Amino acid sequence: MTTRSGRIRAGLSHPVIDADGHFVELAPLLNEEMLTYIEEMGGPEVRDRYALDTGLTDTSTVLASHRGATGAGWKAMPSWWGWTTANTLDRATAHLPALLYERLDEIGIDFTILYPSMTLAYLEVADDELIGLRCRAANRALANLFAPYADRTTVGALVPMLDPKLAIAELEYAVRELGFKTAVFAGHAKRAVGIDGAYRLDTFGVDRAFDYDPLWAKCVELGVAPVFHSSLQGHRVTRSATSYVYNHIGGLAASHESLCKSLFLSGVTHRFPTLRFGFLEGGVAWACSLLGDLVGHWEKRNAESIRSLDPDLLDVDALLALFERYGDDRVRAGLSELRAYFTRPSARPEQLDEFASAALDSVATLRDRFVPNFYFGCEADDRLVAWAFAEHINAAGARLRPIFGSDISHWDVTDMTEPVEEAFELVEEGVIGEREFRELTFLNPARLHAGMNPDFFAGTVCENAVRDALSASS
Repeated sequence: MTTRSGRIRAGLSHPVIDADGHFVELAPLLNEEMLTYIEEMGGPEVRDRYALDTGLTDTSTVLASHRGATGAGWKAMPSWWGWTTANTLDRATAHLPALLYERLDEIGIDFTILYPSMTLAYLEVADDELIGLRCRAANRALANLFAPYADRTTVGALVPMLDPKLAIAELEYAVRELGFKTAVFAGHAKRAVGIDGAYRLDTFGVDRAFDYDPLWAKCVELGVAPVFHSSLQGHRVTRSATSYVYNHIGGLAASHESLCKSLFLSGVTHRFPTLRFGFLEGGVAWACSLLGDLVGHWEKRNAESIRSLDPDLLDVDALLALFERYGDDRVRAGLSELRAYFTRPSARPEQLDEFASAALDSVATLRDRFVPNFYFGCEADDRLVAWAFAEHINAAGARLRPIFGSDISHWDVTDMTEPVEEAFELVEEGVIGEREFRELTFLNPARLHAGMNPDFFAGTVCENAVRDALSASS
């Protein structure tokens, strides 16, 4: 069968790399493996604990345990009915690697980087013991699933982030023992605050509970670009107990924005200039806005500019002279009281320069520690991808790096053969040009992964094209 996406791909001078596809685990079969692995690693008692709550997100049945507004804690409405049922071929493709491999040409994709669906929920688990075992068992179960199809697919491992030592252990095992080339990391970690179940979300940079630099160093050593797929939809104060749509809109973007600015402000891209991060499914518009806000704040609150706001530098005599000249009777009568008010000692933070960790000396430096390090997953119908390339609009003339994510196997893709076609419609409608389409669907995904690991695409159908493109763009 010839599809429009297939014909579009045939007319391109470059491969199409899908930076974020999905597959849906066959839960009964996966659980058999998980129970075996967890018992092997943790013993019968831990296996039984896992069996009581597998932690898998099955969107077909998740509502059975949801209490919504009637339960304690005002639980957010979860993702429900998330896998296609109307398109049986696509549903089977979501489960079966061989079928997906067979259909890649009609889907219009040369190489797809896949992430799991049900086991992504493990990255939200807060149990220190089980989270590590869950991710280890899941990675072992998934490691060989797509191995026969490595020339056109690869799968990401799961990396928990409650503790950098835990993350390092799982990442090393996944890469060195299981052969993973990419991994999806938890985008935040829950930290208890006070009592009554209160918590905050640690974003591993600003106000981090642990030093995550050893983890970032390990990513560089192993050649793995951390990618994130976490959402705030279950954490925000404004969550809905009855509407998943309300929770889902902006949930990923909000999580990514919090994480990205935390990593940037804490100086991660300064200390690890070759490290690249991917933020999946949240689009790029939030990143354009964040970059503009960072520039605006740095210009007004950098180490030098902030001194113009120092309360101790206020010329109180000159201020009161103006009050006396232009104030009304009440102001002039209170000049003594106002003098005492304006001469109070100021309260001062420990660090005046909140950009100190990023070690910035200019807007250009800020831009250059943001643009090459961060990559932003955009789905096929996201017209705001054009903003990423709007150098005349973006702060410091930045050209951001969006990456194409098909999101195949999830509810928002009703036909797996349509994402490439939809993305190319942006070219046909003049939203972006062919140069931008190439960056979105090929060059930027290659930069993200092969930029960290030159051998990422070795042995794949994209190997030569990626090598040539990165050589030309370096």
